[in-house]
Amino acid sequence: MCNRAHPHPGLSRDNSYNPSVVALGGGHGLSASLSALRRLTTSLTAVVTVADDGGSSGRLRESFPVLPPGDLRMALAALCDDNDWGRTWRDVMQHRFEAKTNETEPLNGHAVGNLLILALWELLEDPVAGLRWAGALLGARGQVLPMSTVPLTIHGEVLQAGQDGNLVRGRIDGQADLAAAGNNALVTNVNLEPEGAPACIEALEAIDLADWVVLGPGSWYTSVLPHLLLPEMRSAIASTTAKKLLTMNLSTNTAETGGMDGTAHLEVIARYAPEVKFDAIIAEESKVGNRERFELAAQKLGARVFFGTVGVSDGRAVHDPLRLAAAYHEVFTAIGS
Repeated sequence: MCNRAHPHPGLSRDNSYNPSVVALGGGHGLSASLSALRRLTTSLTAVVTVADDGGSSGRLRESFPVLPPGDLRMALAALCDDNDWGRTWRDVMQHRFEAKTNETEPLNGHAVGNLLILALWELLEDPVAGLRWAGALLGARGQVLPMSTVPLTIHGEVLQAGQDGNLVRGRIDGQADLAAAGNNALVTNVNLEPEGAPACIEALEAIDLADWVVLGPGSWYTSVLPHLLLPEMRSAIASTTAKKLLTMNLSTNTAETGGMDGTAHLEVIARYAPEVKFDAIIAEESKVGNRERFELAAQKLGARVFFGTVGVSDGRAVHDPLRLAAAYHEVFTAIGS
């Protein structure tokens, strides 16, 4: 359920242009794009990865035959309004139980929002309907949908130096482990199981009808790339008439993408989804490495690069919602629908 958005103080927008936007991703990266996009449009859909197997989501996934709720919860929280109701429910959804004396307490480490979503799924027996009711309770400015209606598992191969100095190929299973695999190895050959898993029908419809599809920011292999690994989702993104925008991360050399610059990130997209072309890429010039190489890689994706300052002012690798919203607004205005 979607409440009507109003321009945020300090950011004006043309009320005559209200694009239908689908934002793809997961975790903190998707939260960042949603926090910015909800300031620009009243027609916003989040499509969220469902391969998480760590923390509270992993425990619930092991105990119940459900999608991992954590990234879905974070997306709902990011769509909460900036009033007392929205801030309160955002904090409730994100609140995590921490047992002070008994670490084996079953509730320890679980987020309230994960348990609420699980309860709705059990009562309604429909993941999309459960998320719709959760969004209505929060007054979310948009809808949240799972990428797939079945839980997914992500795998990847890594190349790392063996004891003899030669490269050794190994296999990493699961999102939590793959997210840390780039510290001492190069991640390659990423895939999802089950192969040919069904994409969420409502998500495919939203992509087909959108004016803009926004991919990223987020963990490149475990939050961004999965949308291009699911065959039905990749096909929908490639064939939609919507404009497509890729949002780069503010830190490329992470635990998941060690040694990769911005150009290497774009090459990953091109390798796994050569049929998907983009109209625009948002990035901070100082974060991508060699600018000429980055722009050449962007051209191969069909994209025009928009450089700007989108991070918080204290230098952390965190997107500032207002600055990112301004960058999105610039792109939407320059390219249109």
